[in-house]
Amino acid sequence: MTNEHTSQKEFIFLVALLTALVAMSIDTMLPAIGTMASEFGVSDPNKRQFIITAFFGGMTIGTLLSGPISDSTGRKPAIFGGLLIYLAGSVLCLFSTSFEMLLAGRALQGVGASSPRIVSMAMVRDGQGGAAMARIMSFVMSVFMLVPILAPSIGQLVLFVASWRMIFVGFLAMAIIAAIFLQVRQEETLPREKRVAFSAGNLFRSAREFFRFPAAWGYTLAVGFVFSAFICYLGTSQQIFAEQYAQGDLFAVWFGVFAIAIAFAMIFNGRMVMRHGMRMLAKWAVRVCIVISAIFTVVAIMYTGHPPLWTLGLYLFCTFFCCGILFGNYNAMAMEPVGHIAGMAAAISGTLSTLISIFIGTWIGQQYDGTIMPLVYGFLSMSVAAMLVSEGVEWVRRRG
Repeated sequence: MTNEHTSQKEFIFLVALLTALVAMSIDTMLPAIGTMASEFGVSDPNKRQFIITAFFGGMTIGTLLSGPISDSTGRKPAIFGGLLIYLAGSVLCLFSTSFEMLLAGRALQGVGASSPRIVSMAMVRDGQGGAAMARIMSFVMSVFMLVPILAPSIGQLVLFVASWRMIFVGFLAMAIIAAIFLQVRQEETLPREKRVAFSAGNLFRSAREFFRFPAAWGYTLAVGFVFSAFICYLGTSQQIFAEQYAQGDLFAVWFGVFAIAIAFAMIFNGRMVMRHGMRMLAKWAVRVCIVISAIFTVVAIMYTGHPPLWTLGLYLFCTFFCCGILFGNYNAMAMEPVGHIAGMAAAISGTLSTLISIFIGTWIGQQYDGTIMPLVYGFLSMSVAAMLVSEGVEWVRRRG
């Protein structure tokens, strides 16, 4: 048995590993999706985007169910179940013989990965509170911010020395290590006497309660709109940077730079939110995003959808900084009025925002025509939509 200090280090490592599984499963794939689609003879280049969106589709289903299931079975069984599904999806992708089989495996991965991500956060809440919980989450989020910066480079390195299928071998290894570590070093954090039986009735009642609060569903819609543009970026980034701008070898570097913008935004938001408040920061972030997207739309049109690379890089860095502020604050404001059903509300909010982002973001991504215009129009229109919804919520709040 280890001492308390070492045990906490191990717990932080475990939660960070489980949380990072989602980001790794998305970002490591990005340099390889062109090669994968080509190997399976996919004629429409935009269909390669489904390798990313299929994963999010699976996550949508898993997010709604994993939290309530863990409240009923305990945290460890729920995570083990998710990891088992994730392993099955990874094996299906590893040995896929068709594009459809690959997409089915990716969707299965998404279903499985949602449980470690959601339930590991519940494990932190079970065992910690106040400053101790904040301290652990700060360490976990530090690791989580590093993943999008490093993951594409890992995928690129794999492609230099082996087939894209080896990326899925890495996913298998990561999930197995997490499962072994969870079994050997982590105790169950939810005792039997605190478990709640899973029922569709509880889920329905929680959903009805959630939609009673305009702030809850309104800011959830805003998250969905902002994330729609982000989904479009994830789906088209390989086409834009590797093909349109011939930056294949540097794709991971560009992706990492934009991930750093989100990391900076999270640090900035953490320091400013107590001084200026969530609403003020979100209001100015969405307005700045609209203004710079409108300006860059004009620039992109002047260059017929192919502006200089440095201008695109500067635009995306600034936009992602704004998005980093919006994600955290919109999510927090959505959860403010529903603290009494926090677990179920988080599942409902996460599912709804992901559904919106998948449908809208995938549709925008499918408009890719060899120019950056669909991406820029996407960020502009979705920022406007998020602003309108958030202003509507604030209008209702002031009148109420």
